[in-house]
Amino acid sequence: MKKKDIKILLVDDEPDVIEIIRYNLDQEGYKIYTASDGKEALKKAKKKIPHLIIMDVMMPNIDGIEACEQLRNDVSFNETIIMFLTARGEDYSQVAALEAGADDYVTKPIKPKIIVSKVKALLRRLKNEEPSQEKIQIGKLIIDRDKYEVTHMGKSFSMPRKEFELLYLLASKPDKVIKREKIMEIVWGSEVVVGDRTIDVHIRKLREKVGDKYFKTVKGVGYKFINSSK
Repeated sequence: MKKKDIKILLVDDEPDVIEIIRYNLDQEGYKIYTASDGKEALKKAKKKIPHLIIMDVMMPNIDGIEACEQLRNDVSFNETIIMFLTARGEDYSQVAALEAGADDYVTKPIKPKIIVSKVKALLRRLKNEEPSQEKIQIGKLIIDRDKYEVTHMGKSFSMPRKEFELLYLLASKPDKVIKREKIMEIVWGSEVVVGDRTIDVHIRKLREKVGDKYFKTVKGVGYKFINSSK
């Protein structure tokens, strides 16, 4: 995909922050849109369907966490990458963002060149991912990679992108332990540095959605998907 075709939505209530990021990403040739709060962000996102959203946490009307949750509940944004850029450095804020469906969480202040590098790393996934027709079925759990859809006990629902990819990876190798480092590399990409809790947060969300019986934690090593249909 050419840079001029990649759409990025910047969301922040500080005009100076928007202007700095916009200027640097403009220089890279991306198509940039902006919003000053979560409410405006949702409106523009639904109209433009951006490939990447860079969003602050603390904003008027609708904050970043709530906006992210609403986007992740809309299947139109299954392919959209969401990165938080915020002054909030607390662990609970990062956990809340990841639980809402964020792909990355970066704290301010950060140099413009680093932001550009982060954006390039995140967008690299768009080039590497190819459509797949594969479908995994284990008992009453069906994971359809082509539709990005999960069916459990006869009920179908969509998942945030990273949750789906993590579930698909684990289910593709049932009863085998996959190391944390390997999960991070395949699902998040080796170029992107995220918090240590990232995998744990997503595993917890998967347990809540498809059942605790499918997942086993191997302390200090990684996770294993249990084939409960045996």
